Amino acid sequence: MSASVTSPGTTAPATGPGRASVLLRRLGAGLGEALLATVVAVVVAGVGLVAFSLVDWPAFNSSHVTRALTTVGQVVSVAVLIAAMVLLRLHKWPWLAKVLSWAGISTFVTVTLGMPLAATKLYLFGVSVDQEFRTEYLTRLTDSAALRDMTYADVPPFYPAGWFWMGGRVANVLGMDGWEAFKPYAIGSLAVAAVLALVLWSELIRADWAVAVTAATTAAAITFAAPEAYSAVIVLLLAPSLVLAWGAVHRPAESEFAAAAEAAPEAAATPEAAADSDSAALRSDSGPANGGATGTTPAGTTGTGTAGGWGAVIGAGLFLGLAATFYTLYFLVAAFAVGLMGLISAGLAVRARRVEARARRVRPEDLGPAWRVVAPPLLRLVVIGVIAGVIAALVWLPYLLKHLTSSTPSSGTALHYLPESGAELPLPMADFTLFGGLCLIGTVWLIVRVGSSRRAQALGIGVVAIYLWTLLSMLATAAGTTLLSFRLEAPLRVLLAAAGAFGFVEGARALYRAFDEPARFRPAAALLATLGALAFVQDIPHVLTPEITTAYTDTDGDGERADKRPPSAVSYYREIDAALSAQTGRPRDENVVLTADTTFLAFYPYWGFQALTSHYANPLADFAGRAATIKAWSTLDSSAELRDALKASPWRAPDAFLFRRSGDTYTLRLAEDVYPNDPNVKRYTVAFPADLFSDPAFTTTDIGPFTLVTVRR
Repeated sequence: MSASVTSPGTTAPATGPGRASVLLRRLGAGLGEALLATVVAVVVAGVGLVAFSLVDWPAFNSSHVTRALTTVGQVVSVAVLIAAMVLLRLHKWPWLAKVLSWAGISTFVTVTLGMPLAATKLYLFGVSVDQEFRTEYLTRLTDSAALRDMTYADVPPFYPAGWFWMGGRVANVLGMDGWEAFKPYAIGSLAVAAVLALVLWSELIRADWAVAVTAATTAAAITFAAPEAYSAVIVLLLAPSLVLAWGAVHRPAESEFAAAAEAAPEAAATPEAAADSDSAALRSDSGPANGGATGTTPAGTTGTGTAGGWGAVIGAGLFLGLAATFYTLYFLVAAFAVGLMGLISAGLAVRARRVEARARRVRPEDLGPAWRVVAPPLLRLVVIGVIAGVIAALVWLPYLLKHLTSSTPSSGTALHYLPESGAELPLPMADFTLFGGLCLIGTVWLIVRVGSSRRAQALGIGVVAIYLWTLLSMLATAAGTTLLSFRLEAPLRVLLAAAGAFGFVEGARALYRAFDEPARFRPAAALLATLGALAFVQDIPHVLTPEITTAYTDTDGDGERADKRPPSAVSYYREIDAALSAQTGRPRDENVVLTADTTFLAFYPYWGFQALTSHYANPLADFAGRAATIKAWSTLDSSAELRDALKASPWRAPDAFLFRRSGDTYTLRLAEDVYPNDPNVKRYTVAFPADLFSDPAFTTTDIGPFTLVTVRR
């Protein structure tokens, strides 16, 4: 359904309610539906995870029982989603269909992740490598609602605290330690993100298609992004948010030259001719959640019941703001994509102006200055940026203010990582797999439909933005850094999965018509899609096997391994914590501990004197300076010198040292950045002579392989 054609230089009359009232009504309805969907997801995830925890399951890495039950749960969730799609397609019991779709997608997330992890208290990857500092951050923000750095005292946080702050509040409500709340919170937040993505898709396209594309993108996100749960939340919302953002900045029918541009033959294949079959996607104001029924008003019109795209502007700003508070890299890439949208929209507006000039046989300058057509998309872009900036300031402002006033040399090396996957373009559509085939279908669909579908335009711009970012990251290696493009494989796969879902549906519809609409074609296509979906989703636990296995082999905060094998030295942490608290007489968050066993800080909210590696260290903490200071302390000749050195420390000095014991020395296994090498971290040992702590000011306690030294103040 296309927009009504008006004479050049005019717009359709605003005969309906005012834009402000329409905007408020739609925002209220959308937020209300999102809240209901969130409640359903939380209930489903909560009930499922509690039910899983009531049974003594065998470890995933030693039995196939939980994998079998995961498959059963996935089949049930797919069946629920199919039932919801059928009801939506038949326009029967729409609210029941919505609830079923929310329950189905959240059940899928809960079962796919929760059942394989049912016999462990740890999440994917346990507390190893990157998951260690994430657990440390959640533990820190569980201990206090104040914005704090994950490791260092007296500096504002550098890593966005949004996801972790919410998790800390959840842990407090549940009465759980941060490390123990990590798994249920991660799974629950992914279930919530999935249903919110479904709600957003339902406002943009036909509701039955929304269920299908959400199922495809959720399966892809769980497979490729779930280990990093806080970024996976943004990945799940990325595709519909890009479609929303494109509807916000590109509104060709509002241009005074739109009518002539649409009428001009040479413009027939451009985004101005955007009135394609996905009519609901053209409603960037988020129209009724009835599946995009016919008779809706396309984006850009100013007729009855539209808000002029400002609802989409607000939605896009909210998404970018949320991304900024959750995951910096994905925020920057998404902002880059939205910025490209603004520039492309401005360019298309200029092109439409030229088409109008040719139609009138005048010069473009005779129609007025170019800024009149360029200003609207750029203005919307600025408003999106302002909204995002206000939200981002909630977590970023303390750090930025401190950074501007601090004289500490920045020692951050977070961008110093270049694995093999970051040195080449990701091309999932070339993989000879089921998912690779879906990505290939999506790639073809993006190319074929880029001139006529706003969905294809939005997703295509997102894909192009990722590839441009990847190339810029490779180019940045010449300057001694990267842009961490290897992290973009997950969002790329999800965008291509969304495109693939659209491509499959539209391709099947085209074949149906080409074959003269055979009676059994539709059920055959539906069966093919269902079998493909089941084949992919039941393989997800296999893809995640290394991450799941680590969750069973790592020792948790209770000092136990879920696979029932002997625990590691982590089992002594509880005794160390008790001794440290008793000897200092202070709460945990009033003590700074120097240790290389930073997993201790992931389980207990003590401050650390030094982070795990410089890549996760706060740039304001002077990682390199602290490393040099630690080494200098180890070379001192007496306890008196060490006491004086601690007093003279430019940073808050350690209240305790947690060493590994090696003969007559106490050791710390530290790390230094060796980028551009891969691995980018080099381990080295700093040894402290035991007699450095012979002074009565130091209390030494041997606990297992550890030596705890507390400092009397």
